Amino acid sequence: MKETAPRTIFQRVLDILKKSSHAVELACRDPSQVEHLASSLQLITECFRCLRNACIECAANQNSIRNLDTIGVAVDLILLFRELRVEQESLLTAFRCGLQFLGNIASRNEDSQSIVWAHAFPELFLSCLNHSDKKIVAYSSMILFTSLSPERMKDLEENLNIAIDVIAAHQKQPDSEWPFLIITDHFLKSPELIEAMYAKLSNQERVTLLDLVIAKIVGEEPLTKDEVTVFLRHAELVASTFVDQCRAVLKLTAGQHTNDEEVLATIRLLDVLCEMSANTELLGYLQVYPGLLERTIDVLRLIHAAERDTPNIFTTTGCIKEGDISNMAEGFKSHLIRLIGNLCYKNKDNQDKVNELDGIPLILDGCGLDGSNPFLTQWVVYAIRNLTEDNSQNQDLIAKMEEQGLADVSLLKKMGFEVEKRGEKLILKSPGDKPPP
Repeated sequence: MKETAPRTIFQRVLDILKKSSHAVELACRDPSQVEHLASSLQLITECFRCLRNACIECAANQNSIRNLDTIGVAVDLILLFRELRVEQESLLTAFRCGLQFLGNIASRNEDSQSIVWAHAFPELFLSCLNHSDKKIVAYSSMILFTSLSPERMKDLEENLNIAIDVIAAHQKQPDSEWPFLIITDHFLKSPELIEAMYAKLSNQERVTLLDLVIAKIVGEEPLTKDEVTVFLRHAELVASTFVDQCRAVLKLTAGQHTNDEEVLATIRLLDVLCEMSANTELLGYLQVYPGLLERTIDVLRLIHAAERDTPNIFTTTGCIKEGDISNMAEGFKSHLIRLIGNLCYKNKDNQDKVNELDGIPLILDGCGLDGSNPFLTQWVVYAIRNLTEDNSQNQDLIAKMEEQGLADVSLLKKMGFEVEKRGEKLILKSPGDKPPP
């Protein structure tokens, strides 16, 4: 525990800080004065370092410094730094130390967090989260993370640009800890914020956010009961957006590469739905989501028809390159079939619905299957297994397709299915029971 310092010391430091800040104010009004700031910036930096270090794990010092209204002075000074808009190192050092002080005084101290929030929100975050200096972005993210609470999330809903800046910061600096923690520990707990923000994000930022949703679902720690409740709301947003926008991917069949980012965002929505529907606690909701199964089959059919008409980006090549848009498209077909399989898992209504929509021949009818795409084959096997489990009508359909030459026998065998004739009846034998991926 750090030793408590007398309040008079902090008062002297604050007096020096106030006096030195006048030179910064002058430079803001008269840019020619910036070159004369060196000594003032050095003093400001040392004051902030003193205050920053005094606050480390010492509530008494935090309280003494806060009660002198040092937080308000520090925030005002930081906003002046941003107004100067110069990148000289001495200014950046003072800027960074000021932010570190605010982060430290707010750490584990609710009274300080409240005062920091009152002074810093929203101007400081709007000024710093999009700064060109990575450390300034990181330190201002630390302040935001430390000060946020469920009640203050409402403020973010009314200032969406701050939330969007956090997503952009994570996109630019994926290894930076604080933006990541803000999103995973605060944003993803607020379906209202996510919904409001998603509509205003760029497609690139949407992909970034959806990647973090996937990371949370497939993480080592299973979702808690409270998280499942929240993620059911996220599932509603993702499913409704996919149902509305999934046809955007069809632009690729016509070679329209003008907005690959929109397509990638739609593809990532499907990736999220695949992972959500692989979670048993979210699956039931998605299995009955209006239009989701129908639209998924519809898009698969349109892609398959376009693929037959003319070679395009969805045509199976067997050649996959990392980060290639065609690789993304390849995965899209696989994941459409995976999602259909998930939605039919132990669900007789959906199994029958796929049959009614002629989805079974569609899944079996090549879909680009040429032996060179093992991922697609894997999901076809999985979908057919889930479509036929305890469903004699679907089993009979596939068995008759095979007898009539409408299903590829070698493909069925490769997938582990066999058709056996018993008297006048055709029996489809499927691979051994496996849990859903």
